[in-house]
Amino acid sequence: MAEELVLYSNPMSRGRIARWMLEEAGVPYSVEWLTFEGSIKAPDYLAVNPMGKVPAIRHGETIVTEAAAICAYMADAFPEAGLAPPTNRRGDYYRWLFFAAGPLETAVSLKAFGMEVPQERQRALGCGSYGTALDTLSFAVTRHPYIAGDTFTAADVYVGSHISWGLQFGSLEDRPEFRSYWDRLKDRPAHIKATTLDDEEMHRQLQAAKG
Repeated sequence: MAEELVLYSNPMSRGRIARWMLEEAGVPYSVEWLTFEGSIKAPDYLAVNPMGKVPAIRHGETIVTEAAAICAYMADAFPEAGLAPPTNRRGDYYRWLFFAAGPLETAVSLKAFGMEVPQERQRALGCGSYGTALDTLSFAVTRHPYIAGDTFTAADVYVGSHISWGLQFGSLEDRPEFRSYWDRLKDRPAHIKATTLDDEEMHRQLQAAKG
């Protein structure tokens, strides 16, 4: 009997990354929706993620938090989906997955909050500068059709989500190479289905909030 797979999420969060990844894996799962002002800080959920943030997944007795980790875990837990390269070809896969989770997100967040690191202090940060992080991302998305080579992987779910949001909300420079990369991902059936499901739940929650 297959182990139960549960996604803890909110449709207005990074939980959308995990939902897309679960749909790419093509395995059954259920969703527990959490509210930012209530259940996400409740003791039951803090036992799952003490940070009180989403997404998280529970797969049998295994709990995984952090969207990049969920992508990597799902690819390994369900190898039949073909979402990770062979072990001896995972250099770019790990490199860009965790570049996006670390330096890229840090640089973009600092920029969004108007925090500029003095040039002489940039080497103390893993992200360097916003410009350096974006130039590195440009390099990453122009080397191959997908982030880790010629085949779509879990790393594309994560990197692609960051690029999609960055272009949508203006936190990334609108570079042609970012558009071209995202155009190769956005019409994947799993992405369309995941987006539709999360949009439906988002609208339901917004209507409920209006009473």
